[in-house]
Amino acid sequence: MSKSARHSSETLLKIKTLGELNASGYTSKTIKEELRGNLIEKLQSGEQVFEGIWGYEDTVIPDIERALLSMHDINLLGLRGQAKTRIARMMVQLLDEYIPVVDGSELNDDPLSPISRYSHDKIEELGDATPISWMHRDARYTEKLATPDVSVADLVGDVDPIKAATLKLPYSDERVIHFGLIPRSHRCIFVFNELPDLQARIQVSLFNILQEGDMQIRGFKVRLPLDIQFVFTANPEDYTNRGSIVTPLKDRIDSQIITHYPKTLEISKKITQQEAHIKDWQQAHLEVGDLAKDLIEQIAFEARDSEYVDAKSGVSARLTISAYENLLSSAERRTLVNGEKKGVVRVSDFMSVVPSITGKVELVYEGEQEGPGIVAHNLVSKAIRTQFVNYFPDPEQVRKQKINNPYKDITEWFGDGNTVDLLHDADIKTFQKTINEVPGLKTLVENYHGSTTKEMKYFLMEFALYGLAEYSMLSKQELVRGTQFKDLLSSMFSMDDRNISDIE
Repeated sequence: MSKSARHSSETLLKIKTLGELNASGYTSKTIKEELRGNLIEKLQSGEQVFEGIWGYEDTVIPDIERALLSMHDINLLGLRGQAKTRIARMMVQLLDEYIPVVDGSELNDDPLSPISRYSHDKIEELGDATPISWMHRDARYTEKLATPDVSVADLVGDVDPIKAATLKLPYSDERVIHFGLIPRSHRCIFVFNELPDLQARIQVSLFNILQEGDMQIRGFKVRLPLDIQFVFTANPEDYTNRGSIVTPLKDRIDSQIITHYPKTLEISKKITQQEAHIKDWQQAHLEVGDLAKDLIEQIAFEARDSEYVDAKSGVSARLTISAYENLLSSAERRTLVNGEKKGVVRVSDFMSVVPSITGKVELVYEGEQEGPGIVAHNLVSKAIRTQFVNYFPDPEQVRKQKINNPYKDITEWFGDGNTVDLLHDADIKTFQKTINEVPGLKTLVENYHGSTTKEMKYFLMEFALYGLAEYSMLSKQELVRGTQFKDLLSSMFSMDDRNISDIE
């Protein structure tokens, strides 16, 4: 452990001058040495470094840790919604809690190793009496979104003519420079989001900063050995559609780490449950089964495999987070409308997640022709179809066997001309009464999930209707206020053109 690490925060904060700092035995470290040293301590103690980042335990996180141990600048390459920026922000926790800076310095100068003209002059004038202040690690993070309008002046700096005139100094004098974001991030983590969107000529300005630490402003070379941990993020889609990272810049970024979406439903569910904003009322009054949570995640998995969705653009984890929030709000609204104290999420509530899908997926040409609404409904339908066989016998296999059909009573009842209208806003009693009218549904659920709760049984009964419709054993028709189920053959020949808004 370094000398500086042995100092307690309280002891450090009492040090107010350069002389006191020297007397304390404090030793400086570069930011990369800080990250490396603190990471080593955490790894040795078994402490979680990137807590709450699920699915990267064996892939991305070890790569990041290796890059930090190598003291590399990093590029996180991956599709949207893969926690790239969040990981970068969490790196702040690997910094020392406080570092000393020359008081008043624009560039966070280390009192023991200053780089700016201001600090050099200050220390030369005051010596050991030079005042210092302490910078908390939370202030040592800078984030910039790369947009086409970003200029060299924004990042590196520019000559301030007013300063030059006031101080009567030439433009070549460092004291007339207005420093940009990067010099002001000396001894900090600097995160550049969506790097390919940065114009190529602006990317060129980063070459020497990354490699040699010097800059050019208006043709004047300024030697500043900047100490910065760079973290870039990039979307591979950008490499072809909007821009690219110029080759010399890529060459100067030491480690490029590829991120990915959750590989399993369980990991995806952990992320959604952690990130979704569940309101206190919803937490206290709504019941959500595991199947409903699985269906939400399944929608994203179906979207990533869909022929209508642009795979290069990706399907963000934000889709499932927003969809889950909408799912709960749908059940909450129905509970409030009916004046009930408790509510239960239903399969019909999944129609309310469509607005969370349509704005979060990029469609290919065929998807645009279908329309975002239809594609979103199809994704929900596919999710129901995929999950159905995890809870009930595969209808495809049942058709082939032609014996021991667990769905016989259900399909025959509908075959006799019966229909069921499940209305979205129906109260619990009406909903349960309607579901109970279908013979065979309750028996089906009891046979395969008899030990589950009463509320979950009704969810599964409704789920069975939706699932059988997806396997073409029933007909499903979307109504303005709900969903109608009936026999498949009769619906094909039906000429019933009644106004669906009349259904009560």
